[in-house]
Amino acid sequence: MQELVLVQPGRTVGDELEHEAARADARREFEERLAECGPIAYRVARGVLRNTADAEDVAQEAMLRAYRRFDRLRDRTRFRAWLVRIAFRLALDRLRSGKRRELRDTTWSQPEHQPPAANAEDLAASNEFHARLENALAELPEKLRLALLLAAMEGNTIEEIAGMPGISTGTVKSRLFYARRQLAEKLRCHANIIKTR
Repeated sequence: MQELVLVQPGRTVGDELEHEAARADARREFEERLAECGPIAYRVARGVLRNTADAEDVAQEAMLRAYRRFDRLRDRTRFRAWLVRIAFRLALDRLRSGKRRELRDTTWSQPEHQPPAANAEDLAASNEFHARLENALAELPEKLRLALLLAAMEGNTIEEIAGMPGISTGTVKSRLFYARRQLAEKLRCHANIIKTR
């Protein structure tokens, strides 16, 4: 029985067969790398979310995103770190949206517990500080930012953080030290500006 091959305009049958073979090879390589590193996506999500069901959802979403974007990964040997980043970011998004939803539900259910209204100066200072904090975090190198966020989110221990991306506890301690120091330096400038006003 002959196989029917659909050829896009501007391509030959040989080009199309090569393209299909390359996609099959990429799919096979993805499956091999996922077999090695797949459980790390769940461990990272579980470390951030502390909820098995949510962690499973996030891990599946991370693996799906990794599959869809696998062809964009330039250095395939960095697959493990790439998958950890995807899972970590998705878990943080899930955690933040859950906290916002919880806060919103609590506020709506108990309006008498709302904080007093802030004045315009407090709001401006708070918004400015949050913007500076986000910028300072974004400027940190990715390894330092990841360690700091994992430590800050619900108090992950150094051992837990080390287990997520598979690094030593000494490396985690070093990254936390440098991340905190760099963040403090970046925010110290902002604190000095507020004091001089």
